[in-house]
Order: sequence, then C-alpha cells, then structure tokens
Amino acid sequence: MPKRREPETATIDAVSHDGRGIAAIDGKKIFVTGVLPGEQVRLLRRKIRRAYDEAELLEILTPSPERIVPRCAAFGRCGGCALQHVTAADQRKMKLRSLRDSLERIGGVAPERWLDPIHDIAKDSGWRYRRRARLAVKDVAAKGRVLVGFREQRVSLVTDMHRCEVLASPLDGLIDPLSELIARLSIRSRLPQIEVAVADNATELVFRVLDPPTSDDREKMRQFAREHQLRISLQHGGIDSIEPLNPETAGGPLVYELPEFGVRIAFEPTDFIQVNGAVNRLMVAAAIDLLQLRKEDRVLDLYCGIGNFSLPLARRSRRVLGIEGAQPQVARAKANAARNAIGNCEFRCSDLAAIDGRENWLGERWDKVLLDPPRSGAEAVVPHLAATGAERVVCVSCHPASLARDARVLTATAGYCLEAAGIIDMFPHTAHVEAIAVFSK
Repeated sequence: MPKRREPETATIDAVSHDGRGIAAIDGKKIFVTGVLPGEQVRLLRRKIRRAYDEAELLEILTPSPERIVPRCAAFGRCGGCALQHVTAADQRKMKLRSLRDSLERIGGVAPERWLDPIHDIAKDSGWRYRRRARLAVKDVAAKGRVLVGFREQRVSLVTDMHRCEVLASPLDGLIDPLSELIARLSIRSRLPQIEVAVADNATELVFRVLDPPTSDDREKMRQFAREHQLRISLQHGGIDSIEPLNPETAGGPLVYELPEFGVRIAFEPTDFIQVNGAVNRLMVAAAIDLLQLRKEDRVLDLYCGIGNFSLPLARRSRRVLGIEGAQPQVARAKANAARNAIGNCEFRCSDLAAIDGRENWLGERWDKVLLDPPRSGAEAVVPHLAATGAERVVCVSCHPASLARDARVLTATAGYCLEAAGIIDMFPHTAHVEAIAVFSK
C-alpha cells in the first residue's frame, strides 16, 4: 500500500451482498460502489481498515457488457441509489443471491422452494415509486444555494442534485423548487430536513425548523403549498410538536388503499409505511396467500404497525390480534380498524424486543402467525412461536442477515421447516433487500 493515497487500477472480482464491487490489491479486499464483476476500474482508497478498504470509483476503464446508463444525473454521488447501472432483472438476481447466501451462511438453511420475485411489472415501475423519504437540507454559501436531497454516498454532505428519479410524483420534480423556496426564507440556515409523504389523497411535507418562521416565511410556504398542491406542516421539536401550517385547511388524514381487501389505511406523514405503494399491495396479497388462510383461522400479527397486514388479514379470517411496541401506532391501528368497520381485529401494545414468553397473548392458541420485524429481526420472539401452536408462519424481512438468524432458530429449535423464500423488490435501484419466508409444520 503506498504511503500517499493515489489512484490505483484494479479488476472487480465480485459484488457483495450490498451491491458494492470487490477488488483485491496486494491481497487486501477493496470495496467500491457502482461497479460490476469483470470491470477494470481506477479507484481511490478513502477509508483504510484492518481487514478491508473502501474506495471511490474514479473511472470505468473496461465496462461490463451488462452495464447500462444510469437515469439520474446524481448517480454515483447520491447515497439514495446504488444500482442504477444494472438492469432491473439483474438487480433482482443480485438480491436473490444475497438472500440465498445469508440463509445458507448465517442460518444454515435453504428453502424447499424459491418464490418468484415480488415486483411491480407496470411499465417504468422502478422509477417514481418512493412515497416516503427524509430529505436533508443545507445552506451552502460556497455554492450560493440551498441544497435539498439525500446524503452523499461516502460522506454526510447533502448531494447537489436538481431532481430525484425515484421519489414519487410530485416530489421527483420538487428538489429545485424547494431549494429556491428555502433560500427565500429568513430561517434558510435553520431548516435541516424535510419529511415527505405521498398518499393516495394528498402529498405532505414536514419542515423541521430550529427557529420559528416569521409571518413572511409562513406566507411564502403557504404560497408554495398552493402552487404545488401540497400540505405543509412544521416540526419545532419532537414528533408531538408537528403542526399544520394552515390548520383550517389541513383536510383529513393521509391515506393509502389496499383495494383487493377493501381497506383504507390512514397515517401521519412521519409514520412508517412501506415506501413502494404498488409493491406493498403485491406483498400483502402474497403474504396472505402464503399463509393459506381459512375463514376460521385465528391470526397473530407481530410488529403490526398501523395495520398494513392486520386489517387485510381480518377480512379473510375469524380473528386477528396485532402486537406493536409503539403506542401511537397502536392507536392509529385501532382507528383504522374502526374506519374500515372491521370488528374482528384487536391491537395491543407490547415491546417485542423484551418479551419473556409469559405474555398472555403468547399463551393463546393461534393458527397462523405473520411477522414484519424491523432490521434487527425478531430474535426475542421466534423462540416462543412454537408455543402458539401455529401451523404456518410468514415472515417479511428488510434484512436478510436477521431473517437468516431467526430462520435458524425456527428450524433448529421450534420445529418448523423453511418451506419457501424469495425477494420483494421494494426498493429498486438500491441495495436494500426485502424478503419473505414461509415456515410450516
């Protein structure tokens, strides 16, 4: 390794589970984003570690025949996407390989069958899909403008971008207009982020403000909201401090629909919802199909959130109990059940990371269980699932490694077999892997 960090040439040998290319120089692995196997590249090492280094891609010297031209002008700098240089079909192959490797290496398991990838087949479906995001904001004097967008790949700087190809409409074209709006505000250097949410009935922006906006600032925001047909809210502190800019014209809650099940789900702009509405509908339908529900079934929905799975499950079964660790989400789920006139679905609050098996709902008998845990997985839950008597368990996961760990417990100690598994293409053009797995007795 040279004492000074200088550009080097290397050949990419493989691609890691997170979409980064792997090269080797003098026997040391180097990870670099935006490359494909077989490509010869110029790179610059940016982070030196004991076992491996991380590098910036400077130039593709010999491109792979599989390489395609990225749609976004900010690709390669913006941290929002990592795979725009790869076709959608090849992206799904990479994600399936990541899931397979995790299940085998971490879980020591393999499914009896692989499910077809769950993805939106509509034309141009991989673009303008992201309905929830957090955009960073930074007043950069050296550039003479306010930057609005995602963080850069290797540093915490805000990407200098002008539009986003994956944000849902109308957000995809609002990067520059938002930059221009904030530049005209007195608090332009005191507005660090914007939460964005695109619902079926409205689009809402939540401006995080460190100082109160002036009356002139508020009027400029109101005019912007009218021009672009948006809702704007202000967040002065924690989540509870969010207030609509115009309370008198705020309208009803944000909603999205699951039409196959006749369900309409209301949510707040900072709530967790699946970012890809079209794929979420496919995922919910697939999970319910894989559970093989009967009308007499009793179903336990763990990590239920605001009812994304629970309410459709209730349409197809006798009883559903949803468990969620955040009380505001539980309240929202109960309100959604009432809104949809669903009387066979109950919700309770319980910290699923701290259960010990003595919870009364674990003492009940359940026919089916659905899990949709966070990235950390369901480590505290899976050892107790056998006691529920459930004959089928479907797990939706946003992290193959934690899914594999939980699969090892379910198959080795809880008496389940891994019947099927597959990927859900929830995040096209990113390295994030959503997966679904079916366990049965």
